[in-house]
Amino acid sequence: MKKTEKPDVQKNLIEHDLSRIIEMAWEDRTPFEAILSNYNLDESALMKIMRANLKFSSYKLWRKRVKTKSIKHLSLRSKEVTRAYCPTQYKLGR
Repeated sequence: MKKTEKPDVQKNLIEHDLSRIIEMAWEDRTPFEAILSNYNLDESALMKIMRANLKFSSYKLWRKRVKTKSIKHLSLRSKEVTRAYCPTQYKLGR
């Protein structure tokens, strides 16, 4: 696949969705299951999107982070983690 080509899973995503998916993928507390639930993208589809939209070095850094963060998978997450994001993360009207 050429660098400018987009994977099939990306064709139906609008720019705002694509940006949000990448943001969710980078967030440590957002599990892959949340991305699957919201955007119907499993981990392999997400990897294709990240590979197509990030610089290669950024993609490698992301994969390394994902492999070392057990909270990215709900099944590996501690039962003490009960939310996906910090309550102050999405401040509206400020």
